Amino acid sequence: MDEIDLKLIKLLQENARYSLKYLAKEVFLSTPAVSSRILKLEEAGIIKGYSAQVNLPKLNYNIKAFINLEVSPKQKPEFYPFIASCPNVLECNCVTGKFSMLIKVSFHTTEELDGFINEIQRFGNTETQIVFSTPVDHRGIQIEMN
Repeated sequence: MDEIDLKLIKLLQENARYSLKYLAKEVFLSTPAVSSRILKLEEAGIIKGYSAQVNLPKLNYNIKAFINLEVSPKQKPEFYPFIASCPNVLECNCVTGKFSMLIKVSFHTTEELDGFINEIQRFGNTETQIVFSTPVDHRGIQIEMN
């Protein structure tokens, strides 16, 4: 990976809908060359996909929370498919510490959140933090350019 690839990643994190023509102009390459580089980054698994960032409250998902969950190692084969199937789970991370899972969720109401917490407690104890505000929203990694 060279400086051009890094710049393409930076630009695509900024706006994945930039046209190939625009990207080519920014990195001083032809459109086919940029397309080929992006394809190689995708095939190497460096670029995993593209998505739209949505404003959850405008879709009436007014509750965002982080749930810490204790899951024993022997429960993980059952837990992982379960949590992957939950539509309100935005992210699930296996972490160190007393709680082995950190789950980011969004729901319309606290009642829905409470129901979900009751459901996942079959895997272990939970501790939940409800988000009041998000001063730094999800963003891509800041790429250092030489």
